[in-house]
Amino acid sequence: MTMKISLKRFGGTDVVDGSGSALNCTDATRRPAAPLLAPLRPLAAAALALLVSGCMVGPDYHRPQVNVPATFSELPGWTQAVPSASGPKGDWWTAFHDPLIDQLEPLVSVSNQTVREDYANYQEALAEVRVAHASLFPTIGATGSATKERAASGNAAKVVNAGSLEGNVSWAPDLWGSVRRTIEESAATAQASEATLANATLSEQVALATAIIELRTSDANIDLLQKTVDAYQHSLEVVANQDQAGTVAPSDVITARTQLANAQSSLIALGVARAQYAHAIAVLVGKNPEELSITHSTTMPTLPDVPIGVPSTLLERRPDIATAERQMASQNAAIGVAVAAYYPDISLSALAGFTQSPLAGLLNVGNYVWSLGGSATETLFDGGLRSADVDAAKAAYDSAVANYRNTVLTAFRNVEDDLSGLRILAQQTVVLDSAVADANRGAQIALDEYQAGTVDYTTVATAQATQLSTQQTALNVQETRLLDSASLFGDLGGGWSADSLHDPRHRGAPGSAPAPTPAPVQTGDASTQKTGAQPQ
Repeated sequence: MTMKISLKRFGGTDVVDGSGSALNCTDATRRPAAPLLAPLRPLAAAALALLVSGCMVGPDYHRPQVNVPATFSELPGWTQAVPSASGPKGDWWTAFHDPLIDQLEPLVSVSNQTVREDYANYQEALAEVRVAHASLFPTIGATGSATKERAASGNAAKVVNAGSLEGNVSWAPDLWGSVRRTIEESAATAQASEATLANATLSEQVALATAIIELRTSDANIDLLQKTVDAYQHSLEVVANQDQAGTVAPSDVITARTQLANAQSSLIALGVARAQYAHAIAVLVGKNPEELSITHSTTMPTLPDVPIGVPSTLLERRPDIATAERQMASQNAAIGVAVAAYYPDISLSALAGFTQSPLAGLLNVGNYVWSLGGSATETLFDGGLRSADVDAAKAAYDSAVANYRNTVLTAFRNVEDDLSGLRILAQQTVVLDSAVADANRGAQIALDEYQAGTVDYTTVATAQATQLSTQQTALNVQETRLLDSASLFGDLGGGWSADSLHDPRHRGAPGSAPAPTPAPVQTGDASTQKTGAQPQ
């Protein structure tokens, strides 16, 4: 159902369109000319009244409660921090004290293509906020035309010049808050996109640290196998000398030679993994693999002390949680947009200008025309469409709530997994340190006994295999502790804070404008937290 009322004035006569009853029939030449914008005053007054009386239908947003434990169950064994140690800081990777990590990590936020993709998505979301915001304002247009016609008049032809110059304004007041809810929805979506950008940046930073740790471990394994090859080469020389002296069986030489060849093969194979790690590192910093050359290093990153906060701080420090929370707010606003469809659409329009035939004297006041109008449209029957839209919006909100709570639970689990892994691996390291020392001593004793003729070479080969296996296990545990530390930094938010999210609805406010290029994760602030000096 549509109701439309418009007030028009043509050449000094005011009429009401629809009813036909005259409001004013005073000739324009008998009164002072009104200013061109005078007819717009009623529209402005009506607009102001509508804005003041407008409401917002739909539920207001309140963040649902989640069950947050008072502390992490795996925290015992980690040292209590002073209050100032409030969590990981922005450049969290510096805790590894690795020059390559320190050099490449800053490149992730500006060169990583996944980060740049999410940054472009964020810019798109900001533009959508401006699109929604534009619906609050009237649309203003102008039209000008001029025609020249040759009209027949009996035996004579007459040339007629005609023209018009008009301006028009149309506006749909947001009486029920549909536009404002749409802005709220778009703004929350933009903030979710910003948090997604922060999460992508953090994830790629953790991935880079992980790849570098794996590359450093590969280098350490290469060093270990090179030393093993050298040791096996020495053993082969010992066996060969004794074989020439006729004091050992020829099979000992074959065993020693096979042992050496296997070690050499393993050493060569490590080059494949190292090359792949280097290629992955190049891609993570936005480079082609051939553009980045990483020299071999025998120094492993330092095992860091990771600041551990109380569980409640994860709600503000994890960007993936912020994404889920902002998506929830966006879906809540979408309910209001759906509910607003139950109410009539109101629109106002105005037109003012000049029209004249002939064209001469177009701008004379007698050629001034104007029109004011308004319309209201209400749907009487839609087959349950609006009800279904509201139900769908509510279901989408419930889904977002479940996703938010699951994201929070997953975040707690991630941290608990990291803490338990680091705690258990620290215990394993103590045992392995003793095992490595014993394996080294056992391999040397076996070789000495073989040279003395008290054992066969099988004993030597077994001792040396045990030595290599134990050393590799210790190195792998060291790698896993470093990887778990990097994972823990990421699972704690890497120093990011939800306070850094910008509100795209408030232009010019401090912190409201996004950075022109992807920026590194910013350092967050918190109060009561704990730090974990890792169990040794």
